[in-house]
Amino acid sequence: MRRLLLLLILLLNLRISAQAPEKLSASEIYEKIEKLNFLGSVLYLAAHPDDENTQLISYFSNKKHARTAYLSLTRGDGGQNLIGPEIRERLGLIRTQELLAARRIDGGIQFFSRANDFGYSKNPEETLETWNKDKVLADVVWIIRNFKPDVIINRFDHRTPGTTHGHHTASAILSVEAFDIAKDNSIYSEQLKYTNTWQPERLFFNTSSWFFDSQEAFKEATNDEKYLAFDTGAYFPLKGLSNPEIASLSRSQHQSQGFGSTGSRGKQMEYLELIKGSQPNSREDIFSGINTTWSRVEGGAEIGEILSNVQRNFDFTNPSASLPQLLEAYTLIQNLEDEHWKQIKSEEIKEIIEACAGLYMEAITNSEFASPDDQIKINIEAINRSDAKIELKSIVLNPQNRVEEINAVLHDNEDWKKSFEYKVPKDAPYTSPYWLNKKGTVGMYRVDNQKLIGKPETPHTSTVSFKIDINGTSIPFVKDIVYKYNDNVTGERYENFEIIPPVSVSFLDDIVLFPNQESKNIQVKVTAKKDNINGTLNLNLPSGWQISPKSEAVNLPQKGSSSTYTFKITPPSEQSEIWVNPEFETSGKTYEDDIITINYPHIPTQTLVIPSKLKLAKIKLQKKGENIAYITGAGDVVPESLRQIGYKVSVLNPATITAESLAKYDAVVTGVRAYNVLEELRYKNDELLKYVENGGTLISQYNKDRGITVNQIGPFPFKLSYDRVTEEDAEVNFVNQDSPVLNFPNKITKNDFDGWVQERGLYFPHSWDDNYSTVLAMHDKNEQTTEGSLLVAKYGKGYYVYTGLSFFRQFPAGVAGSYRLFANLLSLGK
Repeated sequence: MRRLLLLLILLLNLRISAQAPEKLSASEIYEKIEKLNFLGSVLYLAAHPDDENTQLISYFSNKKHARTAYLSLTRGDGGQNLIGPEIRERLGLIRTQELLAARRIDGGIQFFSRANDFGYSKNPEETLETWNKDKVLADVVWIIRNFKPDVIINRFDHRTPGTTHGHHTASAILSVEAFDIAKDNSIYSEQLKYTNTWQPERLFFNTSSWFFDSQEAFKEATNDEKYLAFDTGAYFPLKGLSNPEIASLSRSQHQSQGFGSTGSRGKQMEYLELIKGSQPNSREDIFSGINTTWSRVEGGAEIGEILSNVQRNFDFTNPSASLPQLLEAYTLIQNLEDEHWKQIKSEEIKEIIEACAGLYMEAITNSEFASPDDQIKINIEAINRSDAKIELKSIVLNPQNRVEEINAVLHDNEDWKKSFEYKVPKDAPYTSPYWLNKKGTVGMYRVDNQKLIGKPETPHTSTVSFKIDINGTSIPFVKDIVYKYNDNVTGERYENFEIIPPVSVSFLDDIVLFPNQESKNIQVKVTAKKDNINGTLNLNLPSGWQISPKSEAVNLPQKGSSSTYTFKITPPSEQSEIWVNPEFETSGKTYEDDIITINYPHIPTQTLVIPSKLKLAKIKLQKKGENIAYITGAGDVVPESLRQIGYKVSVLNPATITAESLAKYDAVVTGVRAYNVLEELRYKNDELLKYVENGGTLISQYNKDRGITVNQIGPFPFKLSYDRVTEEDAEVNFVNQDSPVLNFPNKITKNDFDGWVQERGLYFPHSWDDNYSTVLAMHDKNEQTTEGSLLVAKYGKGYYVYTGLSFFRQFPAGVAGSYRLFANLLSLGK
């Protein structure tokens, strides 16, 4: 049984590759027919990736057969990354794909707003001000008007501000407002050029015992008639899985958050509280009293009769037997006046017809990317594996709208293949995430194209449309042009076909710090994405900064070749921070974009085209000590950052740690959440503390109390909490002006806390042993002061430091004061 489950998981994971063609089994075709016969929609709404209830999404999609969508207002850009170094926008890109992977498993649809996850917020007022409430509300209304849900379900309670993340409560507040105004054509009327108003029937809050003081209070409340209570623990024989098992597979796609989940079986109750709209006739069915049959659309009754007969008589051994009735229903659907359901059901039934006919079509290229105006080869394949009369009439290569007449009869199991030359249009846009194409604000991404808002990723414009005639019925099928290759280990592999610049220009560092007047070398890598790239590379620096040489000649004869060029930079004498962009000039055009690839096995490869930039920062900094040991936690760039200011940093394997082996280091630093993710520290923390006792300096960065691997992190007890200061400009006061942390070797002033990003810090201790001294005091608006951001203790001959300050965010942003303060921590005892 265990081996069977592992096989099922493997098969599901193989389906994660979004570019691979979907090849449906007979049972999967039948499930698609069940969904085709249900005309109802439900929208689940929350703030972040991982907020969604995958159990409910799977239940509505697979048990009720409803169109089920999850609207995550943000892409999770403000969180931490447990699988790699990517943070902010790149982390948001990873989490976008993790949600799409989850939806491919649980059967849902994914939407996003333009809201940027700017980090933890303590109340919805702050959230909505930073987000721009009007624009995010407009996005929610836009998605409701387009998706047209019968039912909306909020993950959070709009009536309890301050009890959870401000983003959470804000998501519910916006949903409640949007429920009432989506029907009003005078509100966000500019949207109505592309869509129509809509009024959902019901709005629910997905409550649970988490939101109550006790199980007894929860049970008492949910006995009320306004609560729906239903079992989501259904078993699906066609899948061989229970609904909770599917939900756990879906949940486990959130790998960057460490949300691996084990499936379960049996009864699983869910509870919904009615917030707005009509009371369902049944407490066990959110669609009770809503017409979800084909008769809800004019002209749909006849279609419903045909498709009900298809469902009743479906032959699992010969799906093609359903083709005549499916084609009849398809023709009738094309005559519907209801454009919303016409479009949805046309796509659904086309997929079923394609699968029932054993029809396979693909358009592939042997190059994973091309540039505007490039000429490439497209290999087209089509095959019919049924006794239906099928003819490939023509193909259309887009976006050129180039029509190729084919008129080839596709005989049963006889493969048809042909290659075509394809020219990428000169004005073809790069296939980069649309929400990152223009600079936004701290709280909002900028998207000017209304039709893109809500979409999870940039639609591919490089497609091939197959005009197919099946038993006299003409049907268009559109396939993305994809890149396919064979891997010697894993076999057939698919990736997106990307449109990118002909050259990538990238700095090897994101930031270069100058702690003194010494010059430093910066390196720029130029990579050819096509043959024969020749030009000139320039860096333009403002006065006060000196560069040598002024420019470099570049000659890259082959696609894929690259060269790295070194420029010597001398900083000004005064403290200064600047951004530098490279300019590569060739054939009268200038390129300054970096092409970034993000590659993890659980998501499709992502390509990001963004302007290349480098921060140069001259800072006044002194340091004592040279050799630092670093124990990596949940992923950050602290080691690289410390090297920037002149430290020699060794990244250690925690399993090899002994107090004796650490003695050669001036200080040891543990990475963020190290005590949450490294089981070895359960056994090695005593060695770290012995190192301190012998005269070393140990700095522990923040951890979460939940899931910690040791009973006590430091030499003396302290209690971690959820205390945090989320306002990055919150005033910082000094508890002890004479503390060496504030005075040696750098004199720390309040100016060193200017320019911090996203937050001051998180998960501060809220109580601690008297052996710890505090250094800093700070608080968010209208809150009490906390002194737990930085604790220092003398232990034996050495020093122990615990800090919840967000150095891991400040270092990549080049915040000078954060480096000066950290250098003082590393210099303790020196």
